[in-house]
Amino acid sequence: MTLGIETTRCDLFVIGGGINGTGIARDAAGRGLNTVLVEQTDFAAGTSSASSKLIHGGLRYLEHYEFRLVRESLQERETLWRMAPHLVRPLRFILPHHSGLRPAFILRLGLFLYDHLGGRKLLRKTKSLNLRKDPKGAPLKGHFKKGFEYSDCWVDDARLVVANALAAKRRGATILNRHRFLDAVREDRDWRIRVEAPDGKIIEFQADALVNAAGPWVEKTLLSCIMSENAHSHARLVKGSHIVVPALYDGPQCYTFQNPDKRVIFAIPYEDKYTLIGTTDVPFSGDPAKVSASKDEVAYLCAAAGEYFDKAIRPEDVVWSYAGIRPLYDDGQVNPSATTRDYHLDLDVREDTLPLLSVFGGKITTYRCLAEEAMEKLAPYLPISLDDWTGYTPLPGGNLPEDVTPAKALKHFKAEMRTRFNWLDGSIVDRMCNAYGTRIEKLLEGIAGLDGMGIHFGEGLYEAEVSYLVREEWAHTADDILWRRSKLGLRLNQTEQAALAAWLAVRER
Repeated sequence: MTLGIETTRCDLFVIGGGINGTGIARDAAGRGLNTVLVEQTDFAAGTSSASSKLIHGGLRYLEHYEFRLVRESLQERETLWRMAPHLVRPLRFILPHHSGLRPAFILRLGLFLYDHLGGRKLLRKTKSLNLRKDPKGAPLKGHFKKGFEYSDCWVDDARLVVANALAAKRRGATILNRHRFLDAVREDRDWRIRVEAPDGKIIEFQADALVNAAGPWVEKTLLSCIMSENAHSHARLVKGSHIVVPALYDGPQCYTFQNPDKRVIFAIPYEDKYTLIGTTDVPFSGDPAKVSASKDEVAYLCAAAGEYFDKAIRPEDVVWSYAGIRPLYDDGQVNPSATTRDYHLDLDVREDTLPLLSVFGGKITTYRCLAEEAMEKLAPYLPISLDDWTGYTPLPGGNLPEDVTPAKALKHFKAEMRTRFNWLDGSIVDRMCNAYGTRIEKLLEGIAGLDGMGIHFGEGLYEAEVSYLVREEWAHTADDILWRRSKLGLRLNQTEQAALAAWLAVRER
């Protein structure tokens, strides 16, 4: 270790600012642990912002007999909806019956289990549809006659990560993005950890326990730690890509499509004007920081959706694509689609002290449960309370009235905010309510009119909001703001994006 460096002491040090890392930091800080989290780039810059944006049970996981995972996921849908009603909302999915694939009775049986495994209370149950008579069948090709409609939830994935980071900070955690983990060694009675700050300065930490939630970098991070022979799990990196095209249909419903390769893809209304289609499952072995949707994947998604939609979908229709790397737990399955989406926590200790907990796999839907299990595994080594608290405590911005459904609470809150800030366009207020929940009041505090919002960068993005994101939510770059704190990158043109980047560069000086 480098001599002469000031050392910060903590109970728990977390590597990785994705959904699992921030979820663990939130849970740990809420149990009284002095917690530090570091992220090498921006929060949710990797896998956690490249999802299908779904809080779902995983209907196809039933085929692989992963009943525990499905049950836990189904239960979490309503838990997360209540915790963050501004970031999570219910969706209805249309599943057409394809005569050449799974029989209709198998689909109905799966959906029956889906309705009853998770103790559904608020979400609507499954029903059968005549796709030739029901308007929801209108976007589909005419030979699809029968279908099913079931419930799951949508989530703003990157904002969910930021909300967990904010919650951890609110409970006393030290949250650092753009700080690169270098290495860690077990030394005497402590983990001694080195981190590189944005300015190149080396910072040293001492910790009683270390969590490796580095996502696709989980094994690389393990190599930077002195481990015992007990750490033996491996990650299987699988790329999932999505495409965004101009809206293919009207209406709020989503579609679930089966494919001959036994994969399932989704078509989801996205950002008012678009349809999101995904995802793929492709083995990956490159640099997780340099990943994009390939031409073959784009063609695959266009063709798969085109088998169902009456409207042709061509690669040239794609206005945006993105890809992420899933660090799945390697369970030995040959087919990437069959590899478990469940999480696996690998605990390595030395002489019953100085634990290193590495996170493999997992999905956004079950991040909170993963964090609780992480706390249980670390409890013998830390001064920790085992009282679970995260499921009934709102995330920042989610503290809306609980005497009505989350959907009604959000609707009433939006109406109130539209009246209160009637000098701002109603669609902008709605977007801010969806993004920040009750924290919109902090964002607009002291502003009495449009003149107080400052520079307008385009599409309702004003200087006041950008300043808030820099000040309160760790945003530094235009990409942080346009693609993670929001999806306004789909709407701002190149000139507007450049103006935002220039403004941020001046502010950073």
